[in-house]
Amino acid sequence: MPAKARPVTKPRNPNLSVEPAADPANYDALVREAATGDRQAMERLLMKAQAVAFRFSLLVCGKPDDAEDVMQDALLKTYKYISSIEKPEAFRAWLFRTVRNACLIKRRRHVDEPAHVESLDSRPERGDGDAAAPIDVTDRAKRPDEAAINTWLGRRLRQALASLAPVDRMIVLLREMEGLSTREVADVTQMTEVNVKTRLHRARTRLRELLGDV
Repeated sequence: MPAKARPVTKPRNPNLSVEPAADPANYDALVREAATGDRQAMERLLMKAQAVAFRFSLLVCGKPDDAEDVMQDALLKTYKYISSIEKPEAFRAWLFRTVRNACLIKRRRHVDEPAHVESLDSRPERGDGDAAAPIDVTDRAKRPDEAAINTWLGRRLRQALASLAPVDRMIVLLREMEGLSTREVADVTQMTEVNVKTRLHRARTRLRELLGDV
């Protein structure tokens, strides 16, 4: 069956001029296929999740090195637990929640404590006891850095977002740029939907004041 053409979408808020969020339907199909053991689907899913997880972790963690560690951790958990995700349509919310929790752990960890991040090159055992073949989804020669998010957001918007409280910045990213529903954002941030709406309204107002007509 030929793939459906992706519609051209516009950001909800004209002041937030960023790339449209990825089509959730594409994630749903890949999650279902990857859960059955389809290696090509898993590779495609991890490649899509890599960029999303990194730009979100960079905004939440703040440091490029921490963001890369968190991204790798999120990809590893995706690889390990894909078959345990009961609702494929909720994958993106699960991914963002995984990144958020990992960033919180990073913040709590003592700066001098060595951190162990398991690599996707490791060979986790399958149910039959045999080691599964590794899946390599990153180009080791080109590690992600701040340039990725700089290009994606643009300087003025990046500066405006940086002026927001961390939680408000997270909500704007998830709701306006990644296209999650209010309920999904509440799930990721562990807030009530009412609180999410209140904070989003306040953040939008603040961004309009800072950005003006852009």
